[in-house]
Amino acid sequence: MYNLFLDDMRVPQDVFNYTGNPIFLKEDWVIVRSYDEFVKYIEEKGLPEMVTFDHDLADVHYGVQDHVDQDYYDLCEEKTGYHCALWMINYCLDNELKLPKRVYIHSMNGPGARNINSLFTTYEKVYGK
Repeated sequence: MYNLFLDDMRVPQDVFNYTGNPIFLKEDWVIVRSYDEFVKYIEEKGLPEMVTFDHDLADVHYGVQDHVDQDYYDLCEEKTGYHCALWMINYCLDNELKLPKRVYIHSMNGPGARNINSLFTTYEKVYGK
């Protein structure tokens, strides 16, 4: 099994520096930088044991933290961590797979992080863990 780290710029050490969460130092990570890399890696290697999400995966996402709603996601040309999380949930549902055991959201975009979290919260309410 492997651990997947989704972020367009940072590495796990950077995330440890602002979260203090030692998981980012203790684990080995496969780093992917975009929606396309995220999807391709999972399709080729299977689901990770653990995954952590950044929200903003392109320069065009920076600075829009105050209005990240469904309309925003529908209009995005460059996909976000939200799109990755949604894809992974649908991939699991379509293939009758369980989500990774551990999911973290390390994004500094508060509304974006909450939106990703709400996908997993809704999944758990509807389908259980």
